[in-house]
Amino acid sequence: MIGVGWGMFLYVSLLGAAKGMENGFDKLFSGFATNSIFLWAQNTSIPYDGFPKGRQVHLKLEDIEILKRKIPEIDYISPQNSRGNFGNAGEQMSRNGKSATYTLNGDYPLGNKISEKKLIFGRYLNDADISQNKNVVVIGEEVYKNFFDAKKNENPLGKSINIKGIFFNVIGVFRVKKGGGMENDQTVFIPLSTFTKMYNNGDNVDFFAIVSKPNADVNKVEEKVRQQLKSKNNVSPDDTNAFGTFNLGKEFKKLTGFLSGMQLLTIIVGTLTILAGVIAISNILLITVKERTKEIGIRRALGAKPSEVRNQILLESVVITLSSGLLGFM
Repeated sequence: MIGVGWGMFLYVSLLGAAKGMENGFDKLFSGFATNSIFLWAQNTSIPYDGFPKGRQVHLKLEDIEILKRKIPEIDYISPQNSRGNFGNAGEQMSRNGKSATYTLNGDYPLGNKISEKKLIFGRYLNDADISQNKNVVVIGEEVYKNFFDAKKNENPLGKSINIKGIFFNVIGVFRVKKGGGMENDQTVFIPLSTFTKMYNNGDNVDFFAIVSKPNADVNKVEEKVRQQLKSKNNVSPDDTNAFGTFNLGKEFKKLTGFLSGMQLLTIIVGTLTILAGVIAISNILLITVKERTKEIGIRRALGAKPSEVRNQILLESVVITLSSGLLGFM
């Protein structure tokens, strides 16, 4: 009885732990395109085609159309520039005498599809903001709390924040869920076109967020992207340092494989433990039958049918097994 009860308890506990881990990972990756690749340019590590090693490579806006045209497995690409990431300093921002330094990102509307933000006020950037180089900004909740009266739920929409000496109208505020992963609510987003104009970046882009089509192999897409960019920028095919990547699709696949393994292990361990308990009960019942030989003989002498004796013993075993199983489940 203890064996079956312990087996059920162990099975339920392991199953609950595996499901809890799955829910935790789902929460971590919620709002993210899990078939995405984040790519940025670095320095070359191999001299090639007359160029020395250590040459700085740059991503360009024109690369987006080239990659989409030559790699049909790509669904869409969102470029982004940043101040406060990649080791550089954030940007000073101020409003009504308050000032602070936050991460400033120049983004496309597609960026919100790759890393979805929960908006508590307003909206995210749209195509008109990009095409018209608008001075509009979407701010994180911590930025909102610093520059506005959050206790009174002050509406920040249409009000301005000074960034690098330029006034930007707030069009949205986003919140990051606790434990929600890689988002940061001490960040602000402006149109990439406006960012480029502010910093005179020309066609340069800090990084691409590349989303592959649902049925595409993310690892193969990453390799094809690297090959195309190396060819365009005269980088050695063997140079592994020229472009850095974080393959979210690859990491997500590893996690889902790990979770599947955990669930399989849970089923195997739980089943074997329960089976061991059932075998133990069978052995005990066998011993019990031998000890009750006289009782069975008396019942047979009094007219009990073999089926009645058998059914009584089976009923006892079922009751014991169910009781111990329910005890372990509870």
